[in-house]
Amino acid sequence: MYLIAHLSDPHIGPIPQPKLRELVGKRMTGYVNWRRGRKVAHDMTVLERLIEDMRAHKPDHIAFTGDIANIGLASEFPIARAFLERLGSPDFVSFVPGNHDAYVRGSLKPLTNALWPWMASDGASSSAFPYLRRRDGIAFIGLSSAVPTMPFVASGTLGKPQLAAFEAMMEELDREGLCRVVMLHHPPLRSGAAVGRSLTDAAAFEKVIARVGAEVVLHGHNHRTSLTHIKGKHGPVPVVGVPSCSAVKGTWTHRAGYHLISIEPDGPRSRITGLTRGLTPDGNIAEVGKLDFSTS
Repeated sequence: MYLIAHLSDPHIGPIPQPKLRELVGKRMTGYVNWRRGRKVAHDMTVLERLIEDMRAHKPDHIAFTGDIANIGLASEFPIARAFLERLGSPDFVSFVPGNHDAYVRGSLKPLTNALWPWMASDGASSSAFPYLRRRDGIAFIGLSSAVPTMPFVASGTLGKPQLAAFEAMMEELDREGLCRVVMLHHPPLRSGAAVGRSLTDAAAFEKVIARVGAEVVLHGHNHRTSLTHIKGKHGPVPVVGVPSCSAVKGTWTHRAGYHLISIEPDGPRSRITGLTRGLTPDGNIAEVGKLDFSTS
């Protein structure tokens, strides 16, 4: 049995004091939104308690599906790197970026410079997407849907080159008989998020999965637990969304939480089960729901 901890969207704060020139355009609206609400909606003490709880369950690997930052300031990424270092080594943690990490074009270089070891293929000396990590009969495939967008837009895009490389990679991994765990930030469904927040090429992603399959797809972005299925080569493919791991408001599907996903790897016959642990109404960290991977 292989145990994966899936977490996402911590939006680590507080935001370092930005320079005035850094708040031109989209960052200004993001900074105002953070000061008005996000800084209290995301609690770093709760985040640390969740990480403690997760460590107690001794996962074999951590899948981290993005939005470690808030407005993509260069000064946010050393803090993000320090958090990842505390979470685990690059061999133990697989990270894919979210829209808040690639908030503006100027975010991309400091993001990559600081965090590339956690988003690179085994043995690589730099980051490239898709990336691939093989672990005990399981393949972790990291995709980036993180692209800079206009103000008030939080959509993502994979793009034709990445999708083509992803399809070829998935075909080879299928021939190898590995259990393929796909990670990206945005929900890769045509119905996955509202216009302006969705994956713009979700339909193309679904077509790729219909041709080559996958055993499970993990994402963040919506800040809530969700589980649906899309058509795959070997049968329905579960697509799993996770809450923000620092959010303190909402129902159990939205409050701070993470998933524990157990896999008995056997290629397309892999057995997958899971549960959500998170913040309860009385402030404890406990199991708050099961993930039903069945399609019946």
